[in-house]
Amino acid sequence: MENKLKLYGFNNLTKSLSFNIYDVCYAKTQKEQQDYIAYIDEQYNSERITDIMTHVTEMIGAQVLSISKQDYDPQGASATFLIADDTMIPFNNGNEIVAHLDKSHVTVHTYPEFHPDNSIATFRVDIDVATCGKITPLTALDYLIGSFDSDIITMDYRVRGFTRNIKGEKLFIDHDITSIQDYIDKDTLRRYDAVDINVYDSNIFHTKMLIKELYLQNYLFNTDVDELPPYRRLEISTALRREMIEIFSGRNVY
Repeated sequence: MENKLKLYGFNNLTKSLSFNIYDVCYAKTQKEQQDYIAYIDEQYNSERITDIMTHVTEMIGAQVLSISKQDYDPQGASATFLIADDTMIPFNNGNEIVAHLDKSHVTVHTYPEFHPDNSIATFRVDIDVATCGKITPLTALDYLIGSFDSDIITMDYRVRGFTRNIKGEKLFIDHDITSIQDYIDKDTLRRYDAVDINVYDSNIFHTKMLIKELYLQNYLFNTDVDELPPYRRLEISTALRREMIEIFSGRNVY
């Protein structure tokens, strides 16, 4: 403990966002399912998700301190960032290192998989952003939604701890929010059915979103919708919608 690290004023106001998206697709044969997994795995490899999350970090007003990324066999990828508020970057004044101690980080994981019985493939992305101090991850929500083909989205936002104003009064949240939807573009929201579950006294906010319109061609992998007879189109559309509803509701409905 001889060389202690000198800190700026400590701020224990911690904001965490958990952002989960699901992209659903129909792949007719086992070979097409494997091809879909390979396609998604390449489209969203560790390099791509690192680029996306680097931009997210810039958008929320933070700076990347370090990155760890990894691709997995047979599929999936992860990236982990240590980040800091731009105003709290360590510097050396010649005699001592001055820094801000925070818990800011970003993690992202991808999970491509497919249903064993009904030819439905699902691509899942889990993103967690935890920031300390003034910055909030909510400002990057529109970019995150647009960066992935998002059929179902679940988001959890929580503010913990406190900071103080110059009078010494405790602040348990430092920005206005009634819903996570406040931070999502209205045109984006019109494309989804959205449900909120919020606990305002505890600064806990939850929103889940389900895509409204299902244009079948967008969900067919290596298949043209015109090649399918009407009854088969209905069967596939029903299977896709059922998969989405179960993910959205968080339970086995059918």
